[in-house]
Amino acid sequence: ALARQAVALCRRDIAKMIATGIEERVPADWPGLHRSFIDILSSIPRRVDLEALEPIAETLAELAAIILTALEQHVKPAESGATESRSEHHIQNSNTEISIEPEPGFRESRAARSEPDPKPMRSGEMAFPLGMVLEACPDLADYARHGISHWRGFIATAAVIRPMLGISPSAWADACAVLGEVQACIVVAAILQRASAIKSPGGYLRALTRRAQAGSFSLGPMLMALMSARNRD
Repeated sequence: ALARQAVALCRRDIAKMIATGIEERVPADWPGLHRSFIDILSSIPRRVDLEALEPIAETLAELAAIILTALEQHVKPAESGATESRSEHHIQNSNTEISIEPEPGFRESRAARSEPDPKPMRSGEMAFPLGMVLEACPDLADYARHGISHWRGFIATAAVIRPMLGISPSAWADACAVLGEVQACIVVAAILQRASAIKSPGGYLRALTRRAQAGSFSLGPMLMALMSARNRD
């Protein structure tokens, strides 16, 4: 039970640290670190015992240490009057611009998060309750700093993970044009939920967008399949 708890806590910590790194523009290979994270999680067998969980917990702890080091190396004092001798090990916002080349889709995702409210929803976009979507795609909530209790938080969290998954701005724009913003975000959450089985999230999103444009894709069966898979586990 303690090993299970250690894995669960480390999993949530890593997800939030990765999200923080992307939001704060810390220069690191976030898609690569996230892929390593997903690979570790996918190695957890359905039926686990202490012997199987202990090395997984250790591997997650090592990855967490690597990510934390990347974050701490770029911590800046939040107050402009802080002295150089001040040494802090807490992750905080910085007013200093870091000169890095963002991951694909990063600028677009920051713009999405800066909007106070999501774009007007199309007819049919609210066909699925938020609770149902989060039940089908619970992993998304791991990347939200303060949980997800409304669609605005859902959309903002999806904006964080899009560049992490390697989804380009053009693929995202096409998905929004065909599906609408909320449904496109739900698809991104579903892709994250199945990240270990999807080799190219950007290509997968484009394929689903084409299917939706042709009238051969709807979200209902995808969400029900995810919920059924969780119930089997």
